[in-house]
Amino acid sequence: QVQLVESGGGLVQAGGSLRLSCAASGRTFSSYVMAWFRQAPGKEREFVAAISWSGVTTYYKDSVKGRFTISRDNAKNTVALQMNSLKPEDTAIYYCASDETLTTATMRRVFEYAYWGQGTQVTVSS
Repeated sequence: QVQLVESGGGLVQAGGSLRLSCAASGRTFSSYVMAWFRQAPGKEREFVAAISWSGVTTYYKDSVKGRFTISRDNAKNTVALQMNSLKPEDTAIYYCASDETLTTATMRRVFEYAYWGQGTQVTVSS
């Protein structure tokens, strides 16, 4: 079992930055793929970014490439999402997710993740 707790959301103006953090506890964090998803009102939850267990490989939704950076610290059991140049369309609840058995083909799929945090609200004003 893995427990995930997000923090760092808030209200920011367009063009601003926020840093989200996710603290993990439970089973061996370092062996899990970690990811961020988001869900805007009235929309389905969507993939934002993921990072391999080693931290070497990262994956991004096309619309956030060059603006968002995912990173992890296995010694501290944390994963972060640095969000720069934020846009109003980035407004959503952001969720941290993890799972052990993922591949490049499956890590963008919501239903592939067994463990989820409670979410943190990010609001970008225009």
